[in-house]
Amino acid sequence: MFGNLGFGEILLIFLVLLLLFGAKRLPELARGLGKSLKEFKKATREIEDEINESLDHDKYIGSPEKEEKTGEKREK
Repeated sequence: MFGNLGFGEILLIFLVLLLLFGAKRLPELARGLGKSLKEFKKATREIEDEINESLDHDKYIGSPEKEEKTGEKREK
């Protein structure tokens, strides 16, 4: 998850954050970061779903089932 960071580096980062923001602000910052990450993942998932729906829609245009239902034929 943290790439090349070891335990010592993570501990050092945590201590610096603790010194900068204090013990009371750190949980608030973590909560805000978690909410932001959740919202970002949700938006990403929605965009992927829209793209997949669009690709699926384009894939089925001109299929024999579609032509039978609408009476339209796709020109080649």
